[in-house]
Amino acid sequence: MELLKKFFPFSFQAKKDVAALVINIVIYLVVGLVAGFLIGILAKIPVLGMIIGLVGGLVDLYVLVGVVLSVLDYMKILK
Repeated sequence: MELLKKFFPFSFQAKKDVAALVINIVIYLVVGLVAGFLIGILAKIPVLGMIIGLVGGLVDLYVLVGVVLSVLDYMKILK
C-alpha cells in the first residue's frame, strides 16, 4: 500500500465530501487531456512516434488507476 501511496499521492489525499472527490477526478482528467494533446503532437515525429505512443499509453493507464484509487480511497475501501 505504501508503494501505491508513493506513486499516486494525489489519490490518497483526504477528501471531505463528494465535491472534493469530483475535483480530484477532474484534475486527473485534465492532466490526462493535456498530456494526450502534447503526446498527439509529438507522435507525429517519425523517429519518436512509437516511443511517444507508448508513453501515451502509460499516461492513460496512470490517469485511470489514479481515478480508481481516488474513488476507492473516498469510499474507505483502501486503508
